Amino acid sequence: MPIMPDVTGLGSFSGTPCTLLTLSGLSFTVREVFFSSDHTRTMSPLDAASQQLISRLHASGRKAALAITGGGSGAIGELLRVPGGSRLLIEAQVPYDELALATFLGFVPGQACSSDTAIAMAQTARARAARLAPTGADAVGLGATAALVSDRPRRGEHRFHIAFANAAQIAHCTCVLAKGRRDRASEEDLVSRAIVLWLARACGVVVPSPKSLVDTDEHYAETVMAAGAAADTIDQVLAGELDRITVQPDGQMMLSASQSVVLLPGSFNPLHEGHVLLARVAEELRQQPLAFEISVTNVDKPPLAGETVRGRLAQFAWKSPVELTRAPTFLDKSRLFPRTTFVIGADTAERLVAPKYYGDDEVRMHVALEEIANSGGSFLVAVRLDAAGCVRALSDISVPRRYVDLFTEIPEHLFRVDTSSSEIRAQRAVGNS
Repeated sequence: MPIMPDVTGLGSFSGTPCTLLTLSGLSFTVREVFFSSDHTRTMSPLDAASQQLISRLHASGRKAALAITGGGSGAIGELLRVPGGSRLLIEAQVPYDELALATFLGFVPGQACSSDTAIAMAQTARARAARLAPTGADAVGLGATAALVSDRPRRGEHRFHIAFANAAQIAHCTCVLAKGRRDRASEEDLVSRAIVLWLARACGVVVPSPKSLVDTDEHYAETVMAAGAAADTIDQVLAGELDRITVQPDGQMMLSASQSVVLLPGSFNPLHEGHVLLARVAEELRQQPLAFEISVTNVDKPPLAGETVRGRLAQFAWKSPVELTRAPTFLDKSRLFPRTTFVIGADTAERLVAPKYYGDDEVRMHVALEEIANSGGSFLVAVRLDAAGCVRALSDISVPRRYVDLFTEIPEHLFRVDTSSSEIRAQRAVGNS
C-alpha cells in the first residue's frame, strides 16, 4: 500500500527493504524511508518521501491533539519540521512524570505502559482537541506510551502502545521489541516513526502499518473498534449483524480483537467462584490467557435479551475479557475460534460424543467432531457432579477412539468445585420467597 502518490525523489538510504512497494516506477518501503540497516543509527534529516507524508497529514483537514509518554516524543518534532503543522496540531503534550500522566488522564492508570493507558490517553487527547478546535472540526486524539532502553536494566519487555481516537474508530497497536537489538536513540526513533504512521491512519492518510518498521521476529498486533458503538454493538450481535465481539475488562467492545486460544464457554447465570477457579487452572495447564464466552443464542432456548446480556457481562468488569457470540454449538464455536481449547465440564463432554444430542444422527455427530478436530480445536474437561450426586470425569465417558485426542482431563486434585449456577439460582429463589 503506498505511503503517498506522485513522489518524484527520495534521499539515499543504505537499508535493504523487506518488501518492495512500487509507485510510478519507484520502489521503496517504510524501512527504506525511515531507517538504515544499522539498528544504532539515529534520525536523519527528513527526506522527500517523509516530508511528503507529513505534508499530507497537515493537509488532511483534521485537528489533532497528541499525548506521548515513555518514548517517541521525537514524532512531535518530525511533524513540526515540515511547514504547515498548525493546520494539523492543536497541541502536543509529554506527560512523562507519573503525576503528570495521572493529571492528564484524570486518574492513576494501573500500568503506565499498556494498551489501556494508550487508549485512555487517545480519548482524553481527542476530547481536548474537540474543546480547543473550531466548532465542527474533525478532532483526532493520539496517545502513545513506551518502555524503552533505560540507564538501568529493564526487567520487563521493551515495548510500545499507540492508540488513536477519531470520529469513526478507536484503534491501537502494540509491539514488543527485541531487547539489546537497538540503543535508546534507535528505539526512540522507531517509536516516533510508528506514531507518525498511526497518526496518518487516524487522519485518513493511506500508509503502511507500523509493523513495516520492525523486524519479522518482533511481536506486533493491531486492534480496531468502532467509536461510539459500544452501546449499540450488543444489539448488533443480538440482531445477527455481528457474529462476535470481544468485551474487554474495562468495558471496551472490540470488533477485531486478537483471538483467544483458551475459552471457557457458559451462560454464567451467575458467575461464581467455580468458574473463576476453573479459568485459573486452565490458564496454568495451557500456559495461555483465557477468555470467557457467552453465546446470545441457544440450541433449545430463546435468544438472550439485551438487558440480560448486559447484566451477565457486568459480572466480568475489571476481571476478564469475554467473547460475546452467536455460536450456540461447539461446531459453531470452532468455526469462529479455530485452534482453540474449550474448557468444559464432563457433562458437556458426554453430550459432545452422544448421537442423541445430534438428533440421533451418528453420522452428523462424526461430521461435527471431525470438523472441530480439523480446525485445531480441543477440550479440557473438568469433573462434574451428575444428577445423582456422583462425580463424573472424562474417564467415565465412552469417547470414540478416533476422537480421544480431542479431550484432555483436568485432574480432580487440580479442580473440583461442586457449586453450580443452577443451585445458586435455586438458593436465591428460596431466599427471596
